[in-house]
Amino acid sequence: MSQESPDQPPATGSTPGPTGLPGPPDSLEGEDRAEGSRRDRRRARRTARKARRRAMRRWRRLVPTWRMALGSLLGLLLLGIAAFVTLYLLVPVPDPNARAVAQSNVYYYADGTTELARTGEVNREDVTIRQIPPDTRHAVVSAEDRTFYRNKGVDLKGMVRAAWYNLRSVATTGRGTQGGSTITQQYVKNYYLTQDQTLTRKVKELFISLKVDQQQNKDQTLAGYLNTSYFGRNAYGIQTAARAYYGVDSDHLTTAQGAYLAVLLQAPGSYDVKNSTPANRDKAIARWNYVLDGMVSLGFLDQSARASLTFPEPIDARPTKGLSGQAGYLVGIADDYLSTTGVLDAASLKAGGWKITTTFEKTKQDAFVAAVKSELTAELDPQARPDTDTDVRVAGASIDPATGRIVAVYGGPDYASQPFNDATRQDNQVGSTFKPIDLAAGLEGDRTTQEGHWITTRTLYDGDSRRPVVGGPTRYAPPNEEDIDYGPTSLRYAMMKSVNSVYAQEGVDAGLSEVRQTAVKLGFPDTVPGMDPANTSMTLGTATPSAIDLAAAYATFANHGRAIAPWSVLRLERPGDSGVPELPGHPARTAVSRDTADAVTDVLEDVISPSGTGARALSLDRPAAGKTGTTDSNRSAWFAGYTPELAAAVGLFRENPKTHAKLPLAGTAGLARINGGAFPTAIWTTYMDGALRGSPLKDFDLRLSGDNHEPTDVPPHRAAPHKAPSPAPSRSPRPAPTPSAPPAASMPSVPSPSLPGLPPGFPSRFPSGRLPWNPAETTTVPNPGSGTHGR
Repeated sequence: MSQESPDQPPATGSTPGPTGLPGPPDSLEGEDRAEGSRRDRRRARRTARKARRRAMRRWRRLVPTWRMALGSLLGLLLLGIAAFVTLYLLVPVPDPNARAVAQSNVYYYADGTTELARTGEVNREDVTIRQIPPDTRHAVVSAEDRTFYRNKGVDLKGMVRAAWYNLRSVATTGRGTQGGSTITQQYVKNYYLTQDQTLTRKVKELFISLKVDQQQNKDQTLAGYLNTSYFGRNAYGIQTAARAYYGVDSDHLTTAQGAYLAVLLQAPGSYDVKNSTPANRDKAIARWNYVLDGMVSLGFLDQSARASLTFPEPIDARPTKGLSGQAGYLVGIADDYLSTTGVLDAASLKAGGWKITTTFEKTKQDAFVAAVKSELTAELDPQARPDTDTDVRVAGASIDPATGRIVAVYGGPDYASQPFNDATRQDNQVGSTFKPIDLAAGLEGDRTTQEGHWITTRTLYDGDSRRPVVGGPTRYAPPNEEDIDYGPTSLRYAMMKSVNSVYAQEGVDAGLSEVRQTAVKLGFPDTVPGMDPANTSMTLGTATPSAIDLAAAYATFANHGRAIAPWSVLRLERPGDSGVPELPGHPARTAVSRDTADAVTDVLEDVISPSGTGARALSLDRPAAGKTGTTDSNRSAWFAGYTPELAAAVGLFRENPKTHAKLPLAGTAGLARINGGAFPTAIWTTYMDGALRGSPLKDFDLRLSGDNHEPTDVPPHRAAPHKAPSPAPSRSPRPAPTPSAPPAASMPSVPSPSLPGLPPGFPSRFPSGRLPWNPAETTTVPNPGSGTHGR
């Protein structure tokens, strides 16, 4: 009989082993004990962690642990997946957008009630994918979405890349410019949705694009995109674009032509090389090369075939119905304003349905057209003078200095016959109308002559013809009109007579870089050709701003040095649409000081006097200031000027209608030479008279310092200029004279020669007397081949 040890109590529930000793505990009871111990240990660790966290500082307790962060991320991921699946199932592919059907845009004059034009009828002819050459399709893929044949309708990597680029762009330039949409997304936006820039529309676009990619093959999607896209020239779809730019059906497009049409998809208004600025033409050609190079890298085009291609010049734009007369030019300016400011993209604008109130005033617009007809067109006789009186063109623009509104434009005789807006082109030199900018640069700041004397309107310069410029980056000795030697001449008198030798030197003394910066501040775009400080001839007007640009610069002088960028849209509406984008503001900025601007105005008043080159403008019989300009070989002539309430610029030129090469104006209307003081001044004066008719007279409110004010009835240098007998181009330079005190007020004025075309008792400078008159000037700029500058 076994007995238990007195030191060891019997184990409850144990089973004796084969040796008679107590066996192991029951297996379930052992598992409970083991699990209970693990649970206890985990509980203890959690209690310890909580205790340690409670012991932390408050700010540290706010920072989540890695377990909390991981759990949150996993939760968000699961929610995101669930939301994505839900939206994919809920967002349907809608019927084609009703706005794809043609609607008209209605444009109004500034009064908001007088209709200017109607546009928006969709010019589209759908074609099948077989009617689009493979190279044209591949060019579009290269230009717009190089992952098109691989992606599933969206390109998340591209969207992230575009978002990151735009964030950096906004941080540096204030605006983002890159999009990450695929061809499928753009097609969905054009065909199913709208152009609204909203988050809701972008989300719908994303999910519909995924579904469309599942429901359609790539050829169907690409055909839909090319049939709904806008290419400019009122052409919707690849078929009408092929006809508008190359006069062929889409299936006859060459590789080079198809690549150019692909370029237009990004910026149809800017990249139409037949009607764009030189800078935009260069950008369009650069993008054309980018498209072709992309085709090579994607394997669509052989490198040898790529090397043999040359840029395919498109044909001239053809008339658009409903935009005859000046309407087409005005509508184009308004459309470009909405597009370049980012208010509406081209596709949204051309989709129609917009009510657009412009800044153009009908009375002023009609006055501009009437002035050109009465002062120029009536004097031309193309049948009698076919070699000189044909292809004469006028560029004109008028701006309200106080607001920056473009109130009138003359872009050509008729948009239906000439669909090129001459008021916006930047390829005509402005000649001596640039001299006020030279003067402003010299007056602004502490500028001095070569001898170290301060530059004021009274500063004397050597006015002899062909005097070599001292200190310029290139050799330059410009002749004065008729080679007249003026001797020591003040800047004021030199402006009145437009003495080239004086302002060529003054511009160098002011600093050519400063002259360029002043032009940009006053209103010239910094991309305008002909403003290279490396060329001394820049001082005499090699720049080629548009008529709008030139009018804007003179409007800044009228506004006492405060510049406002020109603009052309007052209101934008779409009936029944609450998502109409806002128009930008028009803040004024100080371009030059008021002292400088007012001094320039005071000097330019002398130009409009019997002695000045703008004498014809005296018939306006109002306080006015302005400047004439005539360029080398008489290829253009200008007058730009302003009253206190209105500024305008008028340019005259001729060009070959096929090659667009500039032709001389000599012989036009039977005159041997056309100066800025002739037709341009006459048109300007007649326009201003009609535009301001009924308005009360208004004086310039000028604040002039003693250094920039001069008696108005005294010649500033000597009795009269003389003509050099036979000045040689290689004559040695005369040292610039030292500025001296102004002449005594009792110095007699010079008898005035007769002024043809002015009635008896014709007023001198309004409202007080002025200096005697001499023949009109011309700014002579060296020929392009002379080595001093290029056009």
